[in-house]
Amino acid sequence: MAQWLSERLGQPFVVENRTGAATNIAAEAVVRSPPDGYTLLFVTSANATNATVYEKLNFNFMRDIAPVAATTRSPLVLEVHPTFPANNLAEFISYAKANPGKISLASFGTATVSHLAGELFKAMAGINLLHVPYRGTAPMLSDLLGGQVQASFDNLAGSIEFIKLGKLRPLAITSTTRSDKLPEVPALHEFLPGFEASAWGGVGAPKNTPADIIGKLNREINAALGDPQIKSRIEDLGSSVAPASPAEFGKLIAEETERWGKVIRALNIKAE
Repeated sequence: MAQWLSERLGQPFVVENRTGAATNIAAEAVVRSPPDGYTLLFVTSANATNATVYEKLNFNFMRDIAPVAATTRSPLVLEVHPTFPANNLAEFISYAKANPGKISLASFGTATVSHLAGELFKAMAGINLLHVPYRGTAPMLSDLLGGQVQASFDNLAGSIEFIKLGKLRPLAITSTTRSDKLPEVPALHEFLPGFEASAWGGVGAPKNTPADIIGKLNREINAALGDPQIKSRIEDLGSSVAPASPAEFGKLIAEETERWGKVIRALNIKAE
C-alpha cells in the first residue's frame, strides 16, 4: 500500500518500524511530530488497550492522535495443537470444564487482543484456562506448533497457512460471522452470543493536522483499499478491508478503548 500511495501522492512513503513498549514508542514519536501530514502512525488495537493498561503515558491517545482512516479488520482464531483431545468448540469447553486450570492458553502478549479475547472467552464460557503470555506471535506459534502449549487465540492472518497444512486445528473464529477463508469453522458468537474480538488497523496523524490534509489522506487510503490487487492480498491473509471516514475510525477507537478498558480494569491487568 505504501508504494501505491507514493505513486498517487507523488512523494515517497517511508515505513519506519519504531518498536518497543507495545507501540507506545511509535505513538509518542508521532504525537511529537509536526501536524503537517508527513508523519503518520499505523494505529492498531494495541493503542486502544494501552490507554488502560499503562497507568502513566506521556500522551493521551484519544486527544493527541487524529484518526485518518481505518484500513483492515482481522478476526482471531481459537486453535489447538492437532494432538489436543477436542475436535470442536463444544468438546473443548467440555474438556476445559472437566480439567479446570490444566489447559494452557497462549497469547502473543499480556493485554493484547489475543490475551483479552481469551479472558472474555473464559468468562463467557465459564471455564478456567492457564494463560501463557509470549512476546509476539512468532514465539507463541512456535511453541503451539511444537506442542509446548495447547491452545491460543491468534490473528487468522498469522495462522491460516498452518491451519491449511493441518499443523493447527481451528475451533472457532472470533468475528460475529464466519470467515470466507475457513467457512466450515464456526464463529464463537454462535456458541456465546455477543462474543466478538478482532484485531484492526488504521492510520492516525498528530492532533491539529489540518482537516483538508486528513481528508485527502483518507480519500487516497480508501482508494488504495479499493484497488483489486491490494484488496485481494489483504483478503488472502485472512483479513478484510475496512474503509471508513475519519469520524467512523475515531468512533471505533473510542468504542474499543472503552470496551476493552472494562475488561482490563475488571481483571486488574497491568503492563509487564
